[in-house]
Amino acid sequence: QVDFEDVIAEPVGTYSFDGVWKTSYTTFTVSKYWCYRLLSAILGIPLAVIWGFLFALISFCHIWAVVPCIKSYLIEIQCSSRIYSLCIHTFCDPLFEALSKICGHIRVALRKEV
Repeated sequence: QVDFEDVIAEPVGTYSFDGVWKTSYTTFTVSKYWCYRLLSAILGIPLAVIWGFLFALISFCHIWAVVPCIKSYLIEIQCSSRIYSLCIHTFCDPLFEALSKICGHIRVALRKEV
């Protein structure tokens, strides 16, 4: 939505003749209206076909390529993730548990020397 005042605005204190302003407003509005109608009549259908084809292509690729690849990857990585999780729980959990017991008994005392 583009209005005449958004495109052509006179600063405060500077005004043209009323006839010029009204004629400019009418010319702008009518030319915008007819130019849009003319362009949509000429280019509307070809652009609709192009955009329809593009979105159909994107949908096709998403349905037949992207989603199956992601699902396949998730199925294949599931075995590796279980092995990785087993290794982490076997080696890292005891290490961090021991470190937490060691560090859990550390006490810090702050003294202010005068």
